[in-house]
Amino acid sequence: MNRRITFNYTVTLILIDLLLTPLALYLASLARLWLPFSYRLDVRYVYLNPAIYAMVLVIWGVIFPTMSVYDPRRILHLREQMWATFMAVSSSTLVLGGALYLSFRDVPRLLFIYFYLIDLFFLLGSRLLLRTVWAHWSEREQRVSKALIIGAGTLGQDIVRRAREYEWAGLRLEGYVDDDPSKQGSTIEGIPVLGPLDQAPTIIRQRDISEVIFALPLQAYEKLARLISELRELPVRVRMVPDVLNLAFFRATVEDFHGMPLIGLRDPAIDGFDRVVKRLFDLALSSLLLLVLWPLMLLIAVLIRLDSPGPALFRQERVGENGRLFTMYKFRTMFVGAEQHLEELVQETPEGVVFLKRPDDPRVTRLGRFLRRTSLDELPQLFNVIKGEMSLVGPRPELPLLVQHYESWQRQRFAVPPGMTGWWQVSGRSERAMHLHTEDDLYYVRNYSLLLDLRILWRTIGTVLRGRGAF
Repeated sequence: MNRRITFNYTVTLILIDLLLTPLALYLASLARLWLPFSYRLDVRYVYLNPAIYAMVLVIWGVIFPTMSVYDPRRILHLREQMWATFMAVSSSTLVLGGALYLSFRDVPRLLFIYFYLIDLFFLLGSRLLLRTVWAHWSEREQRVSKALIIGAGTLGQDIVRRAREYEWAGLRLEGYVDDDPSKQGSTIEGIPVLGPLDQAPTIIRQRDISEVIFALPLQAYEKLARLISELRELPVRVRMVPDVLNLAFFRATVEDFHGMPLIGLRDPAIDGFDRVVKRLFDLALSSLLLLVLWPLMLLIAVLIRLDSPGPALFRQERVGENGRLFTMYKFRTMFVGAEQHLEELVQETPEGVVFLKRPDDPRVTRLGRFLRRTSLDELPQLFNVIKGEMSLVGPRPELPLLVQHYESWQRQRFAVPPGMTGWWQVSGRSERAMHLHTEDDLYYVRNYSLLLDLRILWRTIGTVLRGRGAF
């Protein structure tokens, strides 16, 4: 909500992490020397080479940003921040263990465990303490930023709900102004409607407002322009949430085009550094899997040819990122020509048209049922990942036939590349209606991080081994 608050908090958090992590390592060496949980060591065995401290700072300094620990979209949300910190400390410690094995093998194992526990305690505890201190300091030093919302409609109410998560950081919502007579004097989303739009300058002066956020519908453009002109003489920050955001494909972006603001309505939801990291991760892991699994894939291809007439690979058109069509590869699990009978298997529920996979699908071959149950039929999609048409983790690539029945909000799932596995697959897979998993896909889009990808990949292993929902 406030870039100054986010920037200052992030810088403070980074400095705390860089100070507490070496301190945790030093305390771990003292703990190994004095705590009687193993045989006593001489001081020279617990003395750590300064290079180890440098190694720790480098590893923590690379992994924490990579795992989005300092991402402004998550840093002010306590639960997400704590979970990301826990996973980052755990991952960094594992990398440190590998680095020590290749360099300083004489570091005591118990010291290593002490370091992990102390650092985890320090970094999680510091985040809880920092939030408390930051909120108290903001209140005491009068660093509170008072905000007035122009417009108490749906858009304004949504802003209030989102802004509440920043109140501890020094943001205070004073109220709305709105011209709707039925809203005057009422309380909406816990804050009052203070008056009509023409009283906004007076309210700003009386309440010492420092932030003004416009949330007016498109038809109120003339009122918006007039009020912005009146606010030029007041010492307030003026921001606007354009009503066109409801038309956005997923998350709207704003960029400067020679002094003219351009609002992107269909920009990728994963962009910049996050997209580079995701692509490098996809290339590295998919290449490794192909190197390891190619003998198995060759064997499966031969068995398919022996089991039923036709090619080993099945190619099908799917809808990818931003609605682009691409050819997806799978091992063939059906008899040749099965696609011609797809519409015969469409089922409908009382709520509307819903497409379902059938566990008794007569088009599936004997070997195909085994390949589907074990998810081995999806291994050729690794080539789609290498080509950049898919990712290892993302929304399920959908059939054009199903996309034709999508509502507009469901198309937001195309804001990221489709994946071999995803949040839907590890939460029920084919047991659930094929086009009703869109909310799971949107959860992934809104909460993307490399950490979430790793969680989904880990859960995919258990889901595949259990064979739950795969047919």
